[in-house]
Amino acid sequence: MSASPPDRLDLRGTPCPLNYIRTRLALEKLPAGAELEVCLDRGEPERLVSEGLRHEGHAVTLAPLEGEAVRLTVLKAATGGGSDG
Repeated sequence: MSASPPDRLDLRGTPCPLNYIRTRLALEKLPAGAELEVCLDRGEPERLVSEGLRHEGHAVTLAPLEGEAVRLTVLKAATGGGSDG
């Protein structure tokens, strides 16, 4: 069995804080340990979204994209959010 590709979200052109909110909503749908790739504009969106996600305990790495954009790869933390079974 091969690993599933990461979920992807393109939020270039999406203003703050909507880009952060949409990223969090996408993460809520994923299991702990899953990856989410998010494309964002450089500058404030990149900084605010990555800092907010790290504050919640998620691992975030950044990679430059063409133009004025970056790709965040988010590894969902095992704690927080989620439903209780």
